[in-house]
This record gives sequence, structure tokens and C-alpha cells, in this order.
Amino acid sequence: MQDSHSTAAMPASRRRFFAGAAAVGAAAAAVAVLPRGGDAPAEVQAAPVLPPAPANGGGYSLSEHVKRYYQTAST
Repeated sequence: MQDSHSTAAMPASRRRFFAGAAAVGAAAAAVAVLPRGGDAPAEVQAAPVLPPAPANGGGYSLSEHVKRYYQTAST
């Protein structure tokens, strides 16, 4: 009597193929996200010093970023 679920000489199934493909894809994504040892930046740039906020609130200032936004939004 033969067992239909024997593991000897079983052809590759679609389920096993897709499980392997998923594992390879997950490994590739993990390698892509991990930091590399030799690519560390030599210096870390400090954040620009901002002027202190007004004492009475309302910290709006017409900066270059805001001016550029107004120019692009007024079309």
C-alpha cells in the first residue's frame, strides 16, 4: 500500500515555490534597509539656529520657505 503523502521524491509544489520566493524577497528587503558600515557620514550637520519665539505667542515669520510657498501657490 502506498501513502499519497510520502515525502520521498515529491515534486516542487506551487506553495513551496511561493513560500521560497517570499523568504527571498523578505531577505532582500532586510538587506536593503540595514545600514552599511563603510558609508557613515564624516560629519553630522547641526540644525540651523532659529530666532526665539515671541513672548506673546504667534511665532509666524515670513521666511524664505514661506515666500516660496506663496509664489508657487498663487498660480
